[in-house]
Amino acid sequence: MRVLFVCLGNICRSPTAEGVLRHKLEVAGLADQVEVDSCGTGAWHVGSAPDYRAQNAAKARGIDISGLRGRQLADSDFERCDYMLAMDGDNLAGIERLKPSGCKAHVALFMAFAGEPNGDVPDPYYEGGFDRVYAMIESAADGLVTELRRRLAEPTARGTSR
Repeated sequence: MRVLFVCLGNICRSPTAEGVLRHKLEVAGLADQVEVDSCGTGAWHVGSAPDYRAQNAAKARGIDISGLRGRQLADSDFERCDYMLAMDGDNLAGIERLKPSGCKAHVALFMAFAGEPNGDVPDPYYEGGFDRVYAMIESAADGLVTELRRRLAEPTARGTSR
């Protein structure tokens, strides 16, 4: 299974989600079965480390995201990923605009896994609220781990990742 988190610049929300999900998959014993990545719809921060405030929020909870680097959504992501999860409706619309016909990835808002199918993870870059955003991401990641565990247990899911 391959999961991709998508936000605008790939320095706040999506790398936080990548780090949180990797940690939760490790704790759940699923880290070797799920690849996790993140990207942005924009190219402003390609090659940049996550925002120091996102790093601090994660580090305070024992997760190091300092080694992640920003990248932009690529055409190949649509072929490789099983889940493409947007942090907000604007980024979801961006993914949908670029999504080729025949793409089999599950494209949705990440907060759907926290029981909020129309919920956005707000961008904390200008407004702050990194701890609030972290809590939202953690909640949705718990739901996603449950979903991934279920999917990996299905006979058709094992060994069929793209």
